[in-house]
Amino acid sequence: MAICTVYTTQLNPTCSSISKPSKSHLGFHQRQVVLYKRNSTNTYRPRSSGFSRPSYSIITCAADQTVVIGLAADSGCGKSTFMRRLTSVFGGAAEPPRGGNPDSNTLISDTTTVICLDDYHSLDRTGRKEKGVTALDPRANNFDLMYEQVKTIKEGVAVEKPIYNHVTGLLDPPELIKPPKILVIEGLHPMYDERVRDLLDFSIYLDISNEVKFAWKIQRDMAERGHSLESIKASIEARKPDFDAYIDPQKQYADAVIEVLPTQLIPDDNEGKVLRVKLIMKEGVQYFSPVYLFDEGSTISWIPCGRKLTCSYPGIKFTYGPDSYYGHEVSVLEMDGQFDRLDELIYVESHLSNISTKFYGEVTQQMLKHSDFPGSNNGTGLFQTIIGLKIRDLYEQIVASRSQTPVEAKA
Repeated sequence: MAICTVYTTQLNPTCSSISKPSKSHLGFHQRQVVLYKRNSTNTYRPRSSGFSRPSYSIITCAADQTVVIGLAADSGCGKSTFMRRLTSVFGGAAEPPRGGNPDSNTLISDTTTVICLDDYHSLDRTGRKEKGVTALDPRANNFDLMYEQVKTIKEGVAVEKPIYNHVTGLLDPPELIKPPKILVIEGLHPMYDERVRDLLDFSIYLDISNEVKFAWKIQRDMAERGHSLESIKASIEARKPDFDAYIDPQKQYADAVIEVLPTQLIPDDNEGKVLRVKLIMKEGVQYFSPVYLFDEGSTISWIPCGRKLTCSYPGIKFTYGPDSYYGHEVSVLEMDGQFDRLDELIYVESHLSNISTKFYGEVTQQMLKHSDFPGSNNGTGLFQTIIGLKIRDLYEQIVASRSQTPVEAKA
């Protein structure tokens, strides 16, 4: 049986009521809140009139619980772009909370709320400097509060979440986060704490190789922020020990890893413009079936037909097959090279299976819709889009499973 969580609260009996279920735009029943009066024998009965401010219990059922997705990556590794692709799959653009702190890190769409885990820093910028720790160090983060608030949101209850202000480096007053259908927690440590990790319904790690990360940071920090090459190198080197100790090991827990590497199509390439991208998918994850190319479980190497897929030097190559990753059985889909024309991506899409599309060409449509996003001409954009579609499918399966489960209320 599904277990309902009971929260006791004081309510005005003249204005409380029982809400009826309604269907969302995705066709699923939204949450139903039922109010009960607690009597002296510790059982629950429907409320009746004539009592002054009795104690009532708000029952949130498993079918209504928020689905929680974790996304881990280092700074500057594409988390923001992935979030925009993901929220687009569900419909509606993700925007900061209206009327709230203009420096809020939270993004809210029709279905999804994205929380930046930087908000759980326990030390502000000055405090970290005084203690000699980086934001990557667990000692600079409040994992107890992170766990309690993610757990509470998942159970259908709003929380007052802190805000880390990236502009001032200070901890701002908290903001109210209401339970969404899907909560995405993104940042440095979504899988670091075992308690938080156990709350995740699905987890992704964006794994950018050192060579590519360096090229990206140069492009972003020199071109957009005016940093010098020496300062960028120093920043990367200063973060590397903590990254290796606390961030990188989290990928062993991820259900899917998007790994970005230098191309193998150009000998000794060091420009980082052409990328080789792997989608590493763990086998045996509930509600998730790995994507495959041509024949599931086979080992495939495929160079698409040049008459059907326009691509300039050095071309495009796909590979697919089973492998092992940190002791787990995985399926790996790899793309090396980049597209010249996104409208021709339908040719590649037609050879992929288990991509969880709702209609033929949906992957191509999503890619064309966001052709201006970084990575839209290579495997980063393609695999981020596919994972977004897989998360939508996972969400729908979870909700359908919960709605079919009988309900048992427990205090």
